[in-house]
Amino acid sequence: MRPRTVWQALARPDYLLSSWPWRAAGHLLTGVVLGVVVLTGLVGLVAAGGLLAVVLVGLPLLGLTAFAGLPVAAVERWRLGWLQEEPGPAGTDAARVPAHVDPPAPGLRSWLGTRLREAATWRELGHALLTGFLLWPVEALVVTVALVCPGALVATPLLLATAGEGRELKVLKAVTVTGQGQACALAALGLVALAAGLYGVGVAAGARAGLTRLLVQPRAGEAEARVRELARSRVRLVEAFEAERRRIERDLHDGAQQRLVALSMTLGLARLDVPPDGPLAAQLARAHAQADAALAELRELIHGIHPQVLADYGLAAAVADAADRSPVPVATEVDLPERLPAAVEAAAYFVVREALANVARHSGARRARVRGAHRQGRLVLEVEDDGRGGADPAAGSGLTGLGDRVSVLDGRLAVTSPPGGPTLLRVEIPCATQPTADDPCA
Repeated sequence: MRPRTVWQALARPDYLLSSWPWRAAGHLLTGVVLGVVVLTGLVGLVAAGGLLAVVLVGLPLLGLTAFAGLPVAAVERWRLGWLQEEPGPAGTDAARVPAHVDPPAPGLRSWLGTRLREAATWRELGHALLTGFLLWPVEALVVTVALVCPGALVATPLLLATAGEGRELKVLKAVTVTGQGQACALAALGLVALAAGLYGVGVAAGARAGLTRLLVQPRAGEAEARVRELARSRVRLVEAFEAERRRIERDLHDGAQQRLVALSMTLGLARLDVPPDGPLAAQLARAHAQADAALAELRELIHGIHPQVLADYGLAAAVADAADRSPVPVATEVDLPERLPAAVEAAAYFVVREALANVARHSGARRARVRGAHRQGRLVLEVEDDGRGGADPAAGSGLTGLGDRVSVLDGRLAVTSPPGGPTLLRVEIPCATQPTADDPCA
């Protein structure tokens, strides 16, 4: 198994032959550079703010020091990827959760107020101060002792040869080398010290990354709270989207559709008032047929946006309606004791409808079956067909979109489709029939 962190790599016998020692060394070296930049920036900001404070111009500069940790923390979170492929506390979603909450309103004032009230802002400021005044000298010392000094010992034979025969060479200002034998012995000692130093660099980089994660990554509790808030906001967006779909459906049903019906009736009455064998009768007949075709297309569009049967009678009736419209014979077994939340019903209906459309277009099936039930707080739907199989969600088909739609409600979609069939699409969406305030489907 490939190591995913520097600590896992240190425990493996091939650590020195892998890229991890050099990733750790790069982490420490860039930490030195970052620390020097942060120290220079903080000192310059405070000095400029202090000098200009007498004319009140420098006060904003002094205030900006409170936010100095934000860009430093952003760089550090990026650097964490060098030593841990999935940064964040183990067992949490911190790596996928934003480090800061979004301001409740747009504008600089709201942003400043939100950041000043956040504990993460002050932790990141403390991290920036540590980086600029303490950590980078320690990192520079580790790199010097673990890499530079052993490297100088390894290079002793080359340096002595460059100095010329008969010349003395001082190594690290402590050892005088006069011959190649002594130089080779020091080089061998340097190789051993370099190997040990690379392990030391890995330990130092791992400890440095651990401190960084402690200060700049979301805490476990913060991550869980933000995950819950993201889930709730995602469900609210789905519900708002479904409400908008229903509004569009009502507007089309009560507006454009009624006007087309009136137009079709007017054209039909006009055909009765003209001679049937005249040129105007033929034109009215064509206009009447076009109006009827437009009305039929509009009805299909309205049904696709949000079928009225789903809103009036629920998911079981809507699935039966979709089965009746399918060109492939479909048997339905949907047993639901009560109505489910509108967002869940809408997502489940459109998954079934798209799955049946895929069966008709691609599977070559002779029959299909839709089963559905509510089990242990989850809506479970299965769409099965006897077609040729071979459906692969990873191939970028419409199954990917179905999976995304279900995942918004914290659901799962699984497809079993061996070559030759049969194909089974299974959907599970967590939801109670009587949702509470804490239910993600409420």
